[in-house]
Amino acid sequence: MMATDKATVLAKIASINAVDGFDPEQLAVDFTDLNSGETRKRLPVMAQIAWFRLKYPEGRFMLSVKAEGNFFVATARVYANCTNPVDQYLSEATASRGYLPDKPTVSPREWAQTAALGIALRNAGFGLQFHAAGESFDEPAVDELGQATPQSAGTAGGNTSAPTVSSAPPVATATAGVPSAAQPEEDPLEKAMKAPCPISKYKGKTLGDLITSDPKALVWIATKYPGDPEISAAAKLICDRSLAATA
Repeated sequence: MMATDKATVLAKIASINAVDGFDPEQLAVDFTDLNSGETRKRLPVMAQIAWFRLKYPEGRFMLSVKAEGNFFVATARVYANCTNPVDQYLSEATASRGYLPDKPTVSPREWAQTAALGIALRNAGFGLQFHAAGESFDEPAVDELGQATPQSAGTAGGNTSAPTVSSAPPVATATAGVPSAAQPEEDPLEKAMKAPCPISKYKGKTLGDLITSDPKALVWIATKYPGDPEISAAAKLICDRSLAATA
């Protein structure tokens, strides 16, 4: 009886924000739970956005970001309709991300925005039936309290990154750069666009070429390609910039 009751409850949860003909389960990806070692399901941010657009074609996002010390704090709000007043939103969330020297193609500003949007969409019910929804937590957490607490990177699904939900109003967009260098560096997005496509079918093409020729392949490289973390990070940056521009 208990199993049946639980199954009924889980089915009810899975019906939240249901869209006829759309099954988010098909877009979920596997991750390993660091505590149990079990393989679980996570719904990526891009899948959450696609789901939201199907459910609320007239919906909109409000994204803002500001610099706080060595990291960026992003705030995301989700609206069911573009005509909703600024204070009538479905959900709101914040997330902070810092610059990673070993991943120069990852923009901490865009990374923070993507993380905040994923949390806000999860809070609005887009992915509650999965063990995790939104960005993968596979990088060290930002030390937001200024304490020398050791952090180590883990696999997706771990608790190494700690975004928080906030009820504060959106912060104003601010500009700040990554640590300065003696020589000007190539724009991370431009560098990512020039990265070679790892799919043999598109040999000789760059990741930037996939934006128009095969965007689904670009998403696959960003979320599932196991061959080269740098290439995956470059593809993710391109996807995140595109999402931020259209949100």
